Amino acid sequence: MLARILSLTCLLAGFAAAQSYRPSGEKPPRPAREFRAAWAAVVYNIDWPSAKGLSSSTQQAEMRGILDKMASLNMNALILQVRPHCDAVYQSSREPWSPWLTGTMGKSPGYDPLEFAIRQAHARGIEVHAWFNPFRALSNASHPTCANHVTKAAPQITKRYGSLVWCDPAATETRARAFGAILDVVQRYDIDGVHLDDYFYPYPDGGKIFPDGRSPAVRRQIVDDFVEKLYADVKRTKPWVRVGISPFGIWRPGVPSGIEAGLDAYEQIGCDARKWLSKGWVDYLAPQLYWKDQPRKQSFSALLEWWRQQGSRPVWPGIATTRIGGPEDGRPASEITKQVGLSRTIGKSWAGHIHWSVKGLTKNQGGISNLLAKDAYSQPALVPPMPWVSQSTPARPGANASGNGSSVRVSLQSGDRSTARFAIQARFGRQWRMAKVVPAGAKSVDLASLAGRLPDAVAVSAVDRFGNLSPPAVLAR
Repeated sequence: MLARILSLTCLLAGFAAAQSYRPSGEKPPRPAREFRAAWAAVVYNIDWPSAKGLSSSTQQAEMRGILDKMASLNMNALILQVRPHCDAVYQSSREPWSPWLTGTMGKSPGYDPLEFAIRQAHARGIEVHAWFNPFRALSNASHPTCANHVTKAAPQITKRYGSLVWCDPAATETRARAFGAILDVVQRYDIDGVHLDDYFYPYPDGGKIFPDGRSPAVRRQIVDDFVEKLYADVKRTKPWVRVGISPFGIWRPGVPSGIEAGLDAYEQIGCDARKWLSKGWVDYLAPQLYWKDQPRKQSFSALLEWWRQQGSRPVWPGIATTRIGGPEDGRPASEITKQVGLSRTIGKSWAGHIHWSVKGLTKNQGGISNLLAKDAYSQPALVPPMPWVSQSTPARPGANASGNGSSVRVSLQSGDRSTARFAIQARFGRQWRMAKVVPAGAKSVDLASLAGRLPDAVAVSAVDRFGNLSPPAVLAR
């Protein structure tokens, strides 16, 4: 008799532990949105790979480590340098393999780093934006080159400038080579964005500007035309691929009032980034606001406020995370968390920011990753949408859920082929929170309990490549 009672008790306990979720008419809040990105520079092995000549397995392990750290921080975009100086960090018939991979320009690393990074990132719900340097031929003229590098294949379009070698932006072939490389990647790889930094014309060397005999106005027009055409070509090829540019953080000295700078990017390097933003030739602008918030002469908040007044597209500032405790200004990690907070509150722009660089996060410089994980990045966020490109609505996904006492398994089914990922929210009591962002290929996901409690409701929304959101499928117990 005692054995039968114990058996019945265990059976009832099992029923009590199992939790069933049924469709609900609840309306959860819209999922959180924020662009949380980091640059990964390949040139000089700044971020990845950590040294030239590492084995393919070691390079891949390092990339997985970077992406694992970003995933643990609920970040959603990696900006990976793929063309440091007319070379390629991907399989290319146009340009040679980058020497920062193997130590020898033109030598294959034995796999396709860009394809690998995309596959690994997407599996973690992280976008990959391919970062190109359009006109730099060599970051140091002493670097060895191979036969199909531009310095040997088309030396007539290159110019020596101090220790650099630069492709003349005014040369038709220079621009054709850059467009060809960028559009080749857009067409062949499943990237989420195309990204350019601040190197159009090179920075002044010893006070001397690039020796092309052209006026600053002519140089600006050359760069303007390049940016306008690039945006149109990318959108014509794959309209969901974002185009972003990261200019020098100060448009011109004295703008806004009280701002000082040793460089006039508008006059000296052909960058009229304010124009690109106001004309809508970018999907986001990421000015490099690498200064502290105070003093005023290069104030992060003053500059961000000004930039976000110059157009209607998002401005996601670059933040100098690797300067924590460094020789530039010795900033504490709290300066970075403060700037993350300011990027969420200043101006009328979709929230977002980019860390320079990912190494500051993987090294947990000054404890910055711990601080972000505890507060600012404690919950996932979707990348903001692009309503100026598309306002379609994906179909509501299919979902069901069941709990086993310690976690809830949510089964997922795309409502249509446009789904790129799922956003999953969970309600504990009256409080909804973001739980997961997973790729469309995921068939199910497990949600752990919070403080020993299973969620009272779960909401699943489909998200397309433009960031558009479906109506949610809501399940409650």
